[in-house]
Amino acid sequence: MAEAYTSGYKPHNDTAVVSDAESDAEFVPELKLRRSSSLFSLSSNHEPLPRPEPKDYQNFLHDDRHFSLVRNLHMADFITLLNGFSGFYSIISCLRFALTGKSHYVQRAHFFICLGLFFDFFDGRVARLRNKASLMGQELDSLADLISFSVSPAIIAFAIGFRSTLDTLILSFWVLCGLTRLARFNISTNNIPKDSTGKSQYFEGLPVPTNLIWVVVMATLVYQDKILDKLPGGVFFEGTSFELHKIAFFFILQGCGEISKSLKIPKP
Repeated sequence: MAEAYTSGYKPHNDTAVVSDAESDAEFVPELKLRRSSSLFSLSSNHEPLPRPEPKDYQNFLHDDRHFSLVRNLHMADFITLLNGFSGFYSIISCLRFALTGKSHYVQRAHFFICLGLFFDFFDGRVARLRNKASLMGQELDSLADLISFSVSPAIIAFAIGFRSTLDTLILSFWVLCGLTRLARFNISTNNIPKDSTGKSQYFEGLPVPTNLIWVVVMATLVYQDKILDKLPGGVFFEGTSFELHKIAFFFILQGCGEISKSLKIPKP
């Protein structure tokens, strides 16, 4: 019997009777903390937010009032939605550049990505000031980050000149790596080793907001008017179906860094 317990197996008592309270108890899934997928939350030294109460989860699922979804959003959730809005408006600005050729629209796209970064920082601060976790916070953060820091930069890259078939496939790979990275974060964040304050000890792969490095690079290219046919670095197989900008290989490296599990970047 001792060996069974040390191995992790606990034998059932054949004479035990399950109580009515145990058999009738309703199963409540484990509730997630509001954890942003951004650089800011992972670098936070604050204690984790308190978990939502099980009744909050049940009230959310069984709320049949009109506009119940909006009623159950927290203030931090609305700020996260502004992050998603900023990313979408950045995409709209790129489309306007494609239609008009006016470079100030690309500059506006860069501005809205930076605005999204501000909202990504601010939503976590508001949640901590109110000391209240959101049921949908983590999922909203991930989806908003995907729009603002993965899809939007890829659209900007396409708009300023990475338009060949192979360029587009590489940009698609880059976005899908960001999508996969965010999905992995949502399921693995609680398993990353923490220090005594609850702070994660390292980043598992490059965080998606590191794509902002490309935003800075592309903003510089726009400012120097080195876009479209003037992109630096040259082109492989120019004029053929396999035309490819040499700089595009760095998008592949960035994407591989995001989905890498062996790449563990120590946190400061």
